[in-house]
Amino acid sequence: LRRLRQENHLNPGGRGLRVRCIFLAWLGIFAGSWLVYVHYSSYSERCRGHVCQVVICDQYRKGIISGSVCQDLCELHMVEWRTCLSAAPAQQVYSGLWRDKDVTIKCGIEETLDSKARSDAAPRRELVLFDKPTRGTSIKEFREMTLSFLKANMGDLPSLPALVGQVLLMADFNKDNRVSLAEAKSVWALLQRNEFLLLLSLQEKEHASRLLGYCGDLYLTEGVPHGAWHAAALPPLLRPLLPPALQGALQQWLGPAWPWRAKIAIGLLEFVEELFHGSYGTFYMCETTLANVGYTATYDFKMADLQQVAPEATVRRFLQGRRCEHSADCTYGRDCRAPCDRLMRQCKGDLIQPNLAKVCALLRGYLLPGAPADLREELGTQLRTCTTLSGLASQVEAHHSLVLSHLKTLLWKKISNTKYS
Repeated sequence: LRRLRQENHLNPGGRGLRVRCIFLAWLGIFAGSWLVYVHYSSYSERCRGHVCQVVICDQYRKGIISGSVCQDLCELHMVEWRTCLSAAPAQQVYSGLWRDKDVTIKCGIEETLDSKARSDAAPRRELVLFDKPTRGTSIKEFREMTLSFLKANMGDLPSLPALVGQVLLMADFNKDNRVSLAEAKSVWALLQRNEFLLLLSLQEKEHASRLLGYCGDLYLTEGVPHGAWHAAALPPLLRPLLPPALQGALQQWLGPAWPWRAKIAIGLLEFVEELFHGSYGTFYMCETTLANVGYTATYDFKMADLQQVAPEATVRRFLQGRRCEHSADCTYGRDCRAPCDRLMRQCKGDLIQPNLAKVCALLRGYLLPGAPADLREELGTQLRTCTTLSGLASQVEAHHSLVLSHLKTLLWKKISNTKYS
């Protein structure tokens, strides 16, 4: 005892260090437990696929809705719900399996959630979401109704009658050459989903997921593409805790090798081309983040989420006559921003940055780390030039295709005639 007292007297800092270590260990355990608790609490709020399936199948059995996967979903139980990928309760997203295919299952349940699980939740959703068309609507009236809706959301384009034809073909999923009221209600509800409208418009494009089937406003697309970097798979609460430097390091260590990243980037640039003056007009990317950059097993680019891709007409309608004090007041989605006319205090029509400029800003952080030494300087120069493009229509027309073509050529030359091509 005398010796222990002498040691403590001689080394008082040792005991203090042990106390600090114990305190930090307990603090770490507490913080970790809190994060786990909050994550799983938010998980139960975000992930309600079972609610979605109950509501959809209830209305299918009542004859209110129909669709190509209704029988498999509600009677044969051939649609398997797997991992929850939902970012918000209103839009349910799950990976799944259907007829031996990997699929993504998407369904909106905001009406059910808003009612806080009351007994009248399903009827309320039925009345609000599946209220059109009404009984007695002719196929000619439904065609005109669909065309008017598409014109309002995509502009008055000469190609829209062909898109209306696609909608009617999809509605007649059982190929009996007639569109029932349940089929019409289901397709009309689907058209209210921004991503479904985009999927329908981009079905012939290589870089959008293929639509496989639907039931009511629930729909299935091709399997979930791989994320652009593995940190995207972290729980949302943990992502802000990672400093940018560590995120960049994770991207290099855990993500694809640089040549594969170059191939993914070429696909992303091709997707930008597809959005610019396509068959159904121009579309704007209004949330340009790595989380939306996906790729297949062969490293071909696939847009992971089309929720924040919007038709030009929709964005312009949102901005037209909008009151503003600063350009931040003229923002559609996350980053589709127009300048504010300080004199008139109204938003202008042209966006500050076109799709290509925002994508190039994203690619600077995605491609420059780990780029080959003989390419890094020229690639950096081209990407910087690209990010300076403005959203003025005259400049986009003049430089958009040229800058995009130079970038694709530069990257393709580096990986062509190799296993990465």
